[in-house]
Amino acid sequence: MPANLGKILISQNPAGRHQALENLHRKLFSATYFETGDERNLQLSYIIDYVRKHGDDALQEFTEKFDGVRLNPENFRISKAELQAARSSIDKQLLQSIRKSIKNVETYQKKIFIGKKSFAPNPVGIRYTPVKRAGLCVPGASAPLPSTVIMTAVPAIVAGVKEIVVVSPPRFKESINPVILAVCAELGIDEVYRIGGAQAVAALAFGTNTIRPVNKIVGPGNQWTQMAKRAVFGRVDIDSIAGPSEVLIIANDKANPAWIAADMLSQAEHAPGSALLFTDSQHLAENVVKEIESQVVKLVRANDTIKCLEDFCGIVVFENLDQCIEQANNFASEHLQIQCGKLSRKVAAKIENAGAIFIGDFTPVAVGDYWAGPSHTLPTGGTAKFFSALTANDFLKSVSLIEYDKKKLLKSADDIIRLAQTEGLDAHAKSVQIRRPD
Repeated sequence: MPANLGKILISQNPAGRHQALENLHRKLFSATYFETGDERNLQLSYIIDYVRKHGDDALQEFTEKFDGVRLNPENFRISKAELQAARSSIDKQLLQSIRKSIKNVETYQKKIFIGKKSFAPNPVGIRYTPVKRAGLCVPGASAPLPSTVIMTAVPAIVAGVKEIVVVSPPRFKESINPVILAVCAELGIDEVYRIGGAQAVAALAFGTNTIRPVNKIVGPGNQWTQMAKRAVFGRVDIDSIAGPSEVLIIANDKANPAWIAADMLSQAEHAPGSALLFTDSQHLAENVVKEIESQVVKLVRANDTIKCLEDFCGIVVFENLDQCIEQANNFASEHLQIQCGKLSRKVAAKIENAGAIFIGDFTPVAVGDYWAGPSHTLPTGGTAKFFSALTANDFLKSVSLIEYDKKKLLKSADDIIRLAQTEGLDAHAKSVQIRRPD
């Protein structure tokens, strides 16, 4: 049994709780952002600027340096034949599960899509149009993440994005994992590059001879990828800045400690990943610790998961559920699970800040990660206070429509002129005045 996991049970003392949660916030911030003065900021600026100036040569150089793979520019892009071969090669049952997941996400995204709500000016209106070209960052490190392709590409497809580009580092036999390629083929995405990291983000933003620039970049990745997204924001749009995956569970004495432990471990195995339990039951908290200690040693990634539990996870006992809710809103976690028996929906109604809320004992985060329909591309690190889950609507831009006739303009002319003159903008006022009859 791991010796130190009892330490994740945080003191009931209010000051101790506050300090522990503040420390965790700082750790998550440091795992997401390069802070001011960090020399990696200079390295990142160099990578982005070098790609901007040298294009494909820079991509070739950085891919060899960071991924250990030497590619010529003509080898950056995965061929259509390779994509189709990948789809043909994967397990047929897996392909069927992928298709069902795609359908669920598509159905949900169509239900919430606002693009169809454009309306003509009378005298004002709005028109929604999709961005023309979107870039999707798909991690390719320790495990393939085909779900990331589904959760980023399907919303873009529903929005009507015509050109979708996938970038992923060549970490699988000097290429991209065939399951990822199979999903791309299934979705009809044929512009896929075996390029990753900050250099891929720079290429998507500025373009090279091989990769044309995009309008929006979305998707997860390590610190370098996320900080590169932040650096090119303004040149392109981005979804959000994603840090380590998180779950915060609110539970009372009706919850199953074994299930909560399993849910916490499902995030901790990301290594780094953050898992928190907020509860009003000391008995539940202690039993969850025991379950974590029992379950973690049976995991394939046990050692990394244990370290993650010690560094980024905690179980906090509060006096009552209202305090749990208050602090959950303050923490603004990526995934928020509520396991409070018959009170679960009532608790969920009081949550204002979360990337996604999972209600009830039978709704683990994995349901959202792979299946339910909402995208698993979610805000992390407290940014759920102002960022949202990725949806089809995020691939839209709106254009305001204004159409005044002579009668309407003349009716408003005095007010418009008065406002313009107040701001000292004489030409603005005269542009209205000149349309008045003599």
